[in-house]
Amino acid sequence: MSLQNFMNKAMSAWMSQEGPDSDIVLSSRIRLARNMEQFKFPTVSTNEESQEVLNFFETTYANKTFQEIGQLELLKMNDMQPIQKRVLVEKHLISPNLADNSIYGGCLLSENEEVSIMLNEEDHIRIQCLFPGFQLEEALDMANKLDDWIEEEVDYAFDERRGYLTSCPTNVGTGLRASVMMHLPALVLTQKVNRIIPAINQLGLVVRGIYGEGSEAIGNIFQISNQITLGKSEKDIVEDLISVVQQLITQERATREALYNSSQNQLEDRVYRSFGTLTYSRIIESNETAKCLSDVRLGIDLGIIKDISRNILNELMILTQPGFLQQYFGGPLRPNERDVRRAALIRERLNLEMERNKWMEDDES
Repeated sequence: MSLQNFMNKAMSAWMSQEGPDSDIVLSSRIRLARNMEQFKFPTVSTNEESQEVLNFFETTYANKTFQEIGQLELLKMNDMQPIQKRVLVEKHLISPNLADNSIYGGCLLSENEEVSIMLNEEDHIRIQCLFPGFQLEEALDMANKLDDWIEEEVDYAFDERRGYLTSCPTNVGTGLRASVMMHLPALVLTQKVNRIIPAINQLGLVVRGIYGEGSEAIGNIFQISNQITLGKSEKDIVEDLISVVQQLITQERATREALYNSSQNQLEDRVYRSFGTLTYSRIIESNETAKCLSDVRLGIDLGIIKDISRNILNELMILTQPGFLQQYFGGPLRPNERDVRRAALIRERLNLEMERNKWMEDDES
């Protein structure tokens, strides 16, 4: 399969489309945790109960169409190969916990992959809406519509005083996790991020790496999300997060401008060296890839590198992950083989971009 065809099939909307403030915010996500009243929570349920939950959702919702998101396809974890599940994790469509530990787990996935509903993870139901750019309110609106749709057929575990009941006490209440994925290279380069993160934590928010809890902030990409789910409404939680993200956007843009004005030659040198590494390397590790992609994306956003889409960062951060590499190249790869194939894939993707630009220039002339 050609890389272009593979990308056409593999790219989720948040990876290939731009949204508001997408020079800083790569994606916005809303996740709602829910449980069915008549069953024990997945962490203590029997195999028979877990299978019954999965059967219910297959019968009730698989291949059903919901409003503008289209048809929902049920993916059963037990029917999938490890590489297939790893790809879904790398695309942020399911959690590592669902991929690794849930024999009776499943995922209802929309056609455009903006919606994924995880089944029998830590909770019976985890509704996730993932939008490109800064669209938290839009993602919340979609999640609430899906929540209402499911509740037409499901009795949720709910307490009048505590709210929605979940396996983990930290999700009790609204069951809401709101998060944004942000690219903050200037705040990292100037070390301002070291002061900002503790301040964000004091506001009841948490800063994590690209794959959430326990992951590194590779490529200067951070996830900012709420910690508190109890005692606040969904609207208040999202508004608080929006306020902090707007401040981060302002600070990152101002720091980029100041950095460019004070150190233009050094910054351009850094950007072009990273661009050269991606363009010509024959072997490249994942951490170096992330660093170079971050530099190039910053160069694109500042106008240092022209005629290359900024979405190339979103795409290549995912396409160069182990699961995607192995899926594209057709089978398991040892770490050193992945480094060689990663470099080849990056070169091919950049060549596609250059060919596209040449075609557009020829078409205009």
